[in-house]
Amino acid sequence: MFGLGRRGRGSRQDEAGPSENADVAGAATGDESGLGPYDLSELPEGDDVERLDLGSVRLPIPEGSQLQVEVDPAGPVRAVHLVTQVGRLTISAFAAPRSAELWPEVRNELAEQLRRDGAKVGQQDGEWGPELVADSPRAALRFVGIDGPRWMVRGVAAGPGETAEACSKLLYTVLDDTVVVRGDDPLPVRTPLPIELPESIARHIQQSQNGEQQA
Repeated sequence: MFGLGRRGRGSRQDEAGPSENADVAGAATGDESGLGPYDLSELPEGDDVERLDLGSVRLPIPEGSQLQVEVDPAGPVRAVHLVTQVGRLTISAFAAPRSAELWPEVRNELAEQLRRDGAKVGQQDGEWGPELVADSPRAALRFVGIDGPRWMVRGVAAGPGETAEACSKLLYTVLDDTVVVRGDDPLPVRTPLPIELPESIARHIQQSQNGEQQA
């Protein structure tokens, strides 16, 4: 894991936890509501938030968090997690249709899968509309989905029950300042948008893998 200490918007990060945002279900991203995540083409004028560039997504990094990279044995990066004091956050972006929302369909499938795995699953209205909450033997989980122009972002907060609320609020803060770089290439719906690590992080991972192979 890699230690990081960047901040997003100061007015949200300086509080004990992210502020609650009053919003209606199904709100569009980056619109007059002021909520992200933003498509790269729709960033607000004067935006100066520091973000980690991961190719298809650019993430604000909560202060004191660490980056945990999940790499497929075949080579591609499978996921990037932000490990914080209150839990683990995972932000992923997927190709989506131009004219239909993807999150409602994905949400229902996730709920069914979680129930099959033995989790207690519920639905709550959150910052961007309906969200999934689940209690499993391993963690308290919250899944947030946001549909954008030809993309869908899914955010997951996972951690112990006693910090679940703080972890969820931190997820909202990160999603609010996330930027999605969809690109123009046609992709099948639900295809994960590729993650590209900064050169310094990719080099560190490669060195670690080489060391493990030699050990």
